[in-house]
Amino acid sequence: METFQEVVQNHPLLPYIREAGYAVREPWISPERRLLDYLMIYIQEGNLMVNVDNVEHTFKEGEFCLLQPNDLLTLEGKTKTITPFLHFDIFYKNNRELSFPTRSGQTDLTMYAHLMQPRLNELAGIHVPFRFVPQRPVAFKEKMMKSIGLWLEADLLNQLEANQIIADLILDLLKEMESFQLPKYQKPQSLNWITSYFSFHLADPLSLKDMALRAQLSPSRFSAVFKQYFGTSPHQYLLHLRITHAEELLHNSSFTTDEIASYCGFANIHHFSKAFKKVTGESPGSFRKQQTASISL
Repeated sequence: METFQEVVQNHPLLPYIREAGYAVREPWISPERRLLDYLMIYIQEGNLMVNVDNVEHTFKEGEFCLLQPNDLLTLEGKTKTITPFLHFDIFYKNNRELSFPTRSGQTDLTMYAHLMQPRLNELAGIHVPFRFVPQRPVAFKEKMMKSIGLWLEADLLNQLEANQIIADLILDLLKEMESFQLPKYQKPQSLNWITSYFSFHLADPLSLKDMALRAQLSPSRFSAVFKQYFGTSPHQYLLHLRITHAEELLHNSSFTTDEIASYCGFANIHHFSKAFKKVTGESPGSFRKQQTASISL
């Protein structure tokens, strides 16, 4: 069983509303179908019968329903109902614009499997009941109604805001789940953030403890995972980034050697010169002269 974090590595969290509306209807029925995406419904007026995987449930006014990808469902309003709804994705997938709210009778989605959203309730440590009760139902309802209204405006900025609101609603749901707790120390599924993190802190005196804290691992465990992932130690990887940046500045800027040493995270010019020569085989000054000479030629 995959974890939430494993899924996010391949399908980043990027909520996207596909269809929305207020659904004011006389007695009606939506025949059996299976979902590709998420369907959130608020029962504003009347009663709604929801049959999920051949089990029937009745929802009354003021209740919320969240149906998930691959749910087999039938919906029926036996009286006049007002049921605001949102069809949406939680996770980003390629070709999401090709996905759609499934139609009546579509129960075999084999040919659309590549479009199906990951299902929250199939991830380790997560269970969101389809009859969910927000801790702040009024505020939750107001956010949902606002997102529907903005989405229906069909204006780019309004739809962007609508997607932001649905992201807030999903966050609210996950926060309310007592079972959805990350362990204090958790093995990272990827260290793809390392280069960005090191680049941002290139001028800072980063310690192994700092790096391990960012990865939520002990220093010894972080060192082992890092070497397995990158084939070198954290210190050597960081040194490589610093020397590479120093080479760029020596080649393309008029900064002094002291300034470059500072920008690249070296304690002083002596430390910089020693490290630079050890890696490149020449001093910063010699490297700059050679680069200048090659340009003039």
